[in-house]
Amino acid sequence: MGDKPTAAMVLSLIGGICVILGGALIAFVGSLVSSFGYLANGGTTGGTLVTAFGVVGIIMGLIMIIGGFMMYSKPGSAKMWGVIILILSILSWITAIGGLVIGFILGLVGGIMAIVFKPSASPAATSPTPTGS
Repeated sequence: MGDKPTAAMVLSLIGGICVILGGALIAFVGSLVSSFGYLANGGTTGGTLVTAFGVVGIIMGLIMIIGGFMMYSKPGSAKMWGVIILILSILSWITAIGGLVIGFILGLVGGIMAIVFKPSASPAATSPTPTGS
């Protein structure tokens, strides 16, 4: 393994982008339903709730992208960010259609890869220092 979780980062970034797109689609559809419902019966409908779910999906996708960059810049925290990405990708089914399904799969795989990532030990840490003569 390398020094940084590059594959986990790339999969998490692409998964986060897909979750953002799924959340944007949900928010757009919710706003359309809300505006048409307002025109039809003079009040708001469940479209507002759907729009809120879409916005939450967008925020979750942004956190997944931030997590991807953070696990790459600080490999020691890759497990923590992997768990966060894994949880958010599972929750994306509720808020963003699973990031158009592909975001869920990529986030799931990227999160698992980050959790099992082990940074390679530095040569100074593996070689014993001679003691005595």
